[in-house]
Formats: sequence, C-alpha cells, structure tokens
Amino acid sequence: MKTDQIMIFFYGLFMDESLLASKGVHPTEQTIGYVDGFGLHIGKRATLLPDPNSRTYGVVMKINSEDAAALYSEPNVAEYIAESVVVELPGNIQVSAVCYNLPAVSLTGTNPEYAAALLALATKLGLPDSYLGHIRKAVAAS
Repeated sequence: MKTDQIMIFFYGLFMDESLLASKGVHPTEQTIGYVDGFGLHIGKRATLLPDPNSRTYGVVMKINSEDAAALYSEPNVAEYIAESVVVELPGNIQVSAVCYNLPAVSLTGTNPEYAAALLALATKLGLPDSYLGHIRKAVAAS
C-alpha cells in the first residue's frame, strides 16, 4: 500500500535529514526555501508566528503523510497544528506546503539547548547571515 507524499516546510530541528532518518523518515526531495509573513519564535521549541514583516527560512521536504503524522504524534511535538503555507524556492518558484506550528497559548519557557542546536543546524545548511543573526539573538537571550 503506497502512502501519499506531502510537501512539508520544516524550520526547526526537523530540517536535519539525519534526525529524520533516525525516526524512520526518508524525504524524497529537499530544498531550502522561505516563507514570508511569519517570524521564527524560539521558546521551548521553535514555532512560526504571523508577522507581515518577517521571513522564515527552512527546508521543504517531500515525505509520506503517514511519516508526518507519526513525527507530530510524539509527545514533545504533539501540540503542533498543521497549516498551509506558500514557500518560495530558488528560481522564484512557489510551492504549497504543510507547516506545523504551535498554538499561541503554548508559547512559554525557553530552551537554550534547542536554540543552540538550531543555530548550528541553520549554519550548516547555509541559511542567510541575517537569519542566523535572529537565531543568535534567541540563543543569547536564553
């Protein structure tokens, strides 16, 4: 039985293909892109908040819909809710994708280890310096 493939925009530690592989998830495609109109918020974990003046970078991956459901059924990310976003890819290509975000009521606490790990991953992926600066501020504040 073949499962449906969906495009997911990851902006947190799930951008790490080796982390996904450790959970049995193997993307068939992955491309760096960004979503306008959302700002990255780093608390205990990362989430995106609507902000018309912000841009968030991440990785779009095509994965099985069953794998996505399994990823977001884990207790530490079970509060995340799927929503649709439009991701800008290199070459001015836009794709629709699913993005998982926390509801605003869940935005409490900080996690310095998470912020530092996200900065290391974003640096490794070659995300823009201006965006890395935003993550550095979250690391310094935590």
